[in-house]
Amino acid sequence: MNLSPTTLRARRRQESGIALILVMGAIIVLTALVGGFTYSMKVEARLAQNYHNDAEMEWMARSGVELARFVLSQELQSPEGRMYDSLNQKWAGGVGSMTNEALAGISLTDNEIGSGRFSIKITDQERRFNINNADRFVLGHALTMINVDASQHSTIIDSILDWRDPDDDAGLNGAESDSYLRLETPYYAKNGPIDDMAELLLVNGMTPEIYWGSGSTNVLQDQPVALPGAQRHLDEMPYITTGFHDLFTAVSAPQVNINTCSAETLELAGLDPIVAQFVLEARRGPDGADGTEDDMPFRTVAQIPIPSDDPQIRQQIQQYFTIRSRTFEVIVTCDIGGYKREYRALLDRRSARDVTVLFLHGL
Repeated sequence: MNLSPTTLRARRRQESGIALILVMGAIIVLTALVGGFTYSMKVEARLAQNYHNDAEMEWMARSGVELARFVLSQELQSPEGRMYDSLNQKWAGGVGSMTNEALAGISLTDNEIGSGRFSIKITDQERRFNINNADRFVLGHALTMINVDASQHSTIIDSILDWRDPDDDAGLNGAESDSYLRLETPYYAKNGPIDDMAELLLVNGMTPEIYWGSGSTNVLQDQPVALPGAQRHLDEMPYITTGFHDLFTAVSAPQVNINTCSAETLELAGLDPIVAQFVLEARRGPDGADGTEDDMPFRTVAQIPIPSDDPQIRQQIQQYFTIRSRTFEVIVTCDIGGYKREYRALLDRRSARDVTVLFLHGL
């Protein structure tokens, strides 16, 4: 069959168009494959670089911890450091002692080492109550501060005390292993000191709202512990931002440092909120700010302005406080070319020559 020249030209144009479309499709597919391969190679290269950086960052973190140990040791040898620990000292990010030349040129932030930089933040654990030493009085004030219904106080307090004590005899409203073993996921009571604050989430009556504060996003990630037949009133919990996690610590000396604690901690000891603020203002000095040159740290617990002439009340409140700190949390932030990681360490300062690292791990 003979086709006219016009028809042949039309067919050739049609075939050329189809070929062009096929070529374009092949180019697009190859471009996508090359792009995907390139992206994959970049990811692999970044992972390899991060893996290499992780090892370097771990050594940077150890360097940060050693710097913290040095600062804490030297601070204890300054005239002020021999008497008390306070927020205007170098370790806390304050102005530091003018007489301690060893710390004069030390910076806690933006320290260059190798190919990266690190900063440290030191926080004493004695600014909060130790959950293992908190008595009924302190625990009760904590529950009141968190706005927990009074009908739940005895259950939570007795259960915490039962969790800590070495025996299996449950308190009047508490719980021991025989109660926890009836749960859907059974476990034994600790019957020993609390090593980590998160253990409280296993204690009868404790809820994520009470532990974290109902305003925390963590309450959505945990389920409250409820013994069989227990009454729950979670929907009635008010919106609060403070929880046991913020008020207590598991590792610290028995007493609270009056020179570093917060107003909330003072209220746990029974001080009225107005009095607690007055104590902080007296400690902060004329400018009303912690960590500055005009701070006036307490040199003895007898200086705490307690609005009562009753010696028993003063003795009761003073028994909770000290002017020293011994346990310190160190957060080391490492940065290598914009890649950042944080590490947490806990130090036990027993003396100027003995600052022990209890643990160090990544966050």
